[in-house]
Amino acid sequence: MNAVLRTQLRGVARRPARLLLTGLAVLVASFVVYATVLAQQITERSVLDGLSGTPEAVDLVVRNGTITTAELAAIGKIPGVAETAGRIDAGGQIGNEYLQIAADSSAGPLAVTRLSSGRLPAGPTEIAVSPRTVERLGLKVGSTARVTLRYDQDGKPLAPTPLTVVGVVTGRDDYGFQAYASMPAVAAMTGSDQLTQIDLRLAAGADAAAVRDQIETVVARGTTEVKDGERPQIAAGRDVRLEEARRAANDVDSVFEVIGLFVAIAVVAAGLVAASTFRIVFAQRMRQLALLRAVGAGRGGITWSLAFEGILTGLATGLTGVLLALGAGHLVPRIAAALGTDIASPGLPLGPALLTVLLAVVVTVVAVVAPAFTAGKVSPLEALRGAGVTGSRRDIGKLRWVAGVLLVIGAALLAAFVIRGLPGRDPKDYDPSVNLLAIVASGGLAYLALIALGPVLVRPVLFVLGAPIRRSGPVGRLAAGGVGGAPRRAAAVSVVVALGVTLIAGTLVGGASIRILAERESNSSSPADFELTTNDTPIGADTVKQLSGRPELSHVAPYRRLTVQVAGNESELEAVDVSFAAVPRLGKLDVVGGSLGDLGPGKVVISGYTSDITGLSVGDALTVADGKRTLPLTVAAKLPDSAPLGAAMVLDPGDLTKLGAPATYNGLLADAAVSGEQGRTDARKALSDAVGGRPWAITVLADQRDEIDSQLTILLAIALGLIGLTVLIAVVGVGTTTALSVVERVRESGLLRAVGLSRGALRAMLTTESALYGVIGAGLGLVLGVPYAWLAVQALGVNAPLTLPIGQLALVFAILVLLTAAAGILPARRAAKVSPVAALGAE
Repeated sequence: MNAVLRTQLRGVARRPARLLLTGLAVLVASFVVYATVLAQQITERSVLDGLSGTPEAVDLVVRNGTITTAELAAIGKIPGVAETAGRIDAGGQIGNEYLQIAADSSAGPLAVTRLSSGRLPAGPTEIAVSPRTVERLGLKVGSTARVTLRYDQDGKPLAPTPLTVVGVVTGRDDYGFQAYASMPAVAAMTGSDQLTQIDLRLAAGADAAAVRDQIETVVARGTTEVKDGERPQIAAGRDVRLEEARRAANDVDSVFEVIGLFVAIAVVAAGLVAASTFRIVFAQRMRQLALLRAVGAGRGGITWSLAFEGILTGLATGLTGVLLALGAGHLVPRIAAALGTDIASPGLPLGPALLTVLLAVVVTVVAVVAPAFTAGKVSPLEALRGAGVTGSRRDIGKLRWVAGVLLVIGAALLAAFVIRGLPGRDPKDYDPSVNLLAIVASGGLAYLALIALGPVLVRPVLFVLGAPIRRSGPVGRLAAGGVGGAPRRAAAVSVVVALGVTLIAGTLVGGASIRILAERESNSSSPADFELTTNDTPIGADTVKQLSGRPELSHVAPYRRLTVQVAGNESELEAVDVSFAAVPRLGKLDVVGGSLGDLGPGKVVISGYTSDITGLSVGDALTVADGKRTLPLTVAAKLPDSAPLGAAMVLDPGDLTKLGAPATYNGLLADAAVSGEQGRTDARKALSDAVGGRPWAITVLADQRDEIDSQLTILLAIALGLIGLTVLIAVVGVGTTTALSVVERVRESGLLRAVGLSRGALRAMLTTESALYGVIGAGLGLVLGVPYAWLAVQALGVNAPLTLPIGQLALVFAILVLLTAAAGILPARRAAKVSPVAALGAE
């Protein structure tokens, strides 16, 4: 065995490039794994300071209990305390908008904000606002805001307090409704001496333990009648910062947990590619293995020596991948600095580096076991027949047939279980977790079945999808024959491509379906670009007429609200008379039964919630009352969720008038006449002109729709980017397989050249073979991905329709074919450079 091992190692030493080529997929996987670790390090180090709301200068924090301004004053007098900052918030209304006012000095080491323009607030009625608050609420420096801060015992608002904006400050968060003032000013606004927190900065050289003990005394004296569980707690500033940062960083960790799932899939794909590569490499070396057997080497010795070669491959590729990732990780901060952005260095996470190398070794060992065992048991005489015999085997054996069929049956049974348990259109108390787990298990079994039965599926799939290539001419027929003549090799690579395409197709179909669902829901809750609402001052018909004539606006539709009850039910429900025909998005709403077009006098459209609490359905009669009047109606249609504008039902305007609704309106919907940001700006100005000084609020519903659409787009892009790791490894596998098959088929290439095939035609043939791997894999991936995506969408129970983005799926198919074709270009060029005489004389 030692002699065999030395022989193999000498062969590796003579051709080290083959070692890296054999494990190229593992090298890519190692790079991806360690690069993910470094990305997480960079992300956490870069944003950790920004995740904490406590300033870095804070040494001690008093929080979580009853704290008053008296304790703040007493703590400030303790020897060793250099500075204190009391935290307190006040909230008030500016018309229909909310303004949050926090206590902060905006200067000094304990400030959470910094002045950017104007001056710092000092007086009891002076505030500074955040930049987005300036834009959203129009509170510029010098303006005065009348803020309702207090209410009487009956909850009625007291006279608003005029507050003058004297500055603009920037901080960690800016949600568009934030202002800041001095602590005494905010305390006066709330009319309370209660604080939420006290931040302390100690003087240089102060004894933190002694100061802490004195604070304990002050707090205990001020809360003698408070239970122990309600006494304020004292914590070190660094501990509070770490706690806040870690709590916020959990979101970062969650993101990288999801990334880790896709990285794991990429590692599995790398293992499959590596196994295929080892099988081809060992097949090429059959003559060498046969000679070793002929001179006395045993099967076990050859198997172990090949397995050891796999360990060396994993070690070499793992180290190379880690070093490349480390170089890239340390290059990123320098590039960011050159672009004017500061991000942290990832350092040198030694533990993850060693684990990544170990993972690469494990993956290659697992991948090499089966090929090494197969190569080791080949007899000398059989091995001397050449590699071509092994590579062109089309059978898979009875055991593999049985395993594949059993896996197909298992996947089908689990899929049938899911189909049988799918929820109806409007599920109640439905838990999708069981069905989703069953879908994952079924998909896993289906993919294992594809691995087992892949060689027998290659030729039928190639016959169907490869027909255009076969009809393209002699080169196409030769390429199809080359792929079909080695189905094991084609299947080994194509199933990895199929894995990536399955995930991509499932993501695209699922994303398109959820996007349609989100669009339908937003059509109900945000049916127009703008909504004009009012509390006490109704919208008159003259305002509606004025806005309808503005060229900046379209689809102006006023509506009224009225609180009603359904006879036999005590719940108070809200009815609206918004027109489905006047608002285009409302006309696209999905219905459980009936038709929105049937709404008219004596008819009503009810929400799913109304149906649940009343038991009403389409065609049922009901009586609606406003407390004084009653009106018989018939259910014309039922919506799956809420009715438009969050109402419980939609009535004909004439029926709402009969129930006592006034002639004036509670709100108004309108669209921008011109699409785009400028059109939206002009439309909002038109609404603002109509509002004048009246207490009406303008809500930009289009922004809410855009935010939802943006979030879905970002999530879909992230998912596709992560799945791209699997596709990248699949393409590497295609390139590796093509490169090794070129070496394996040197004599075949020479024969084709000898009978007249030009270099260009040979290059085209081998490149087309690589493209056919993508054709087979993409075809199998679409067949698996689309049905399982449909099952997953239905199993969620969210009433999302199955949506097939045909254009996107076709684009994925075309891109995969082009990528796999590109992976074969370099090996094809290399094969075309070999002369026919040299090729025919090659062993």
